[in-house]
Amino acid sequence: MKNNQLVMIPGPTPVVRSIMDQMAREIISFKDVEFVNDFKELVLDLKEMWHAEEAFVIAGTGTMAMEIAAANSVKAGDKVLLISHGYFGDRFIDLFQRRGVIVDLLSSEWGKTVSIEEITKKLEENSYKAVTITHVDTATGTKADIETVGKIVSKYDDTVFIVDGVCASAGEREYIKEMNIDVLLSCSQKAFGVSPGLAILWASEKAMNRRESMGTIIDSYMDFLKWLPIMKDPMKYYGTPPVNLIWALKESVRLIKEEGLENRYLRHAKDAAAIQIALESMGFGILAETGSRASTLSNVLYPEEIFDVDFRQILSEEGVVVASGLGEYSGKLFRLGHMGNIDKHTIVSTLAAIERTLYRCGKDIDFGIGVGIYLNEVMR
Repeated sequence: MKNNQLVMIPGPTPVVRSIMDQMAREIISFKDVEFVNDFKELVLDLKEMWHAEEAFVIAGTGTMAMEIAAANSVKAGDKVLLISHGYFGDRFIDLFQRRGVIVDLLSSEWGKTVSIEEITKKLEENSYKAVTITHVDTATGTKADIETVGKIVSKYDDTVFIVDGVCASAGEREYIKEMNIDVLLSCSQKAFGVSPGLAILWASEKAMNRRESMGTIIDSYMDFLKWLPIMKDPMKYYGTPPVNLIWALKESVRLIKEEGLENRYLRHAKDAAAIQIALESMGFGILAETGSRASTLSNVLYPEEIFDVDFRQILSEEGVVVASGLGEYSGKLFRLGHMGNIDKHTIVSTLAAIERTLYRCGKDIDFGIGVGIYLNEVMR
């Protein structure tokens, strides 16, 4: 009998039934009063929950959200400090350089983070229009200390702090005002647990002032000032909103409010720590250093004599799909997503499938060890 498959990649993440139901609703006009009110409530919730001056929900991907953040913050000739902890941090390099923006790069060895001392020194030595950092780099499973970095950047009045929250928002703690974030960018298909298709951004007063000071920019679709009237009154028109995706995100936010945002952060942190201890008990390693490990995914290093393609194929047969490693870690690890609306039942099933896969790969495995350790860690 074929096993049902659990999709445990770093995104898209599993979509629960109530969110799926919103996707399946009969389409209505985006000028319909019911939809307009739903859209308005969603934007207000996002602003209030993340403590932001403004929030934007626009049809697009996480990559589009990166472009939007850049378009509204810097122009050709400006200089930015880019703090990178892996592949997705490095993606900002090309994005900025295509805009004629000068990039000063601070990067770390994969699995480690750039030190606060290095960041402080760079900011003391140079003048930057923006500082960018990826909260969780999906390629490494490394989490940045955005609160400390934000505090440092806030000392510089002419520098905006841009945080890539694609693999973090709604799973890792993020608050615009308290953490001195100016632009937080994200998307729908990761810790929000919605299908792909929405770019989500939050902006501070400082970020909106920066956009105003830039005058007319070359981008139209990505211009905050084009979308701001719609976010305040969705009855107005600039581009057609993806009605059912908006409803789906609204349901996701309802579930988050029901759970409590802080409770959600704590759940992710507790589950992640327990999963990582369980995986280590089975002979795996975790790429990210202790203290800098993400709560939304784990980048899991293989033990000796376990081969990537074979392992992931057998794991798929046992009912779990994971993602391969990137860059120099391709073939050396798999990436396990555990964010959004994934429950303990799913996590236990995933760990059990990993145990069965190790056995089929010829490893001497004490069945139940990973599951038992996870439950002992997470239930107490």
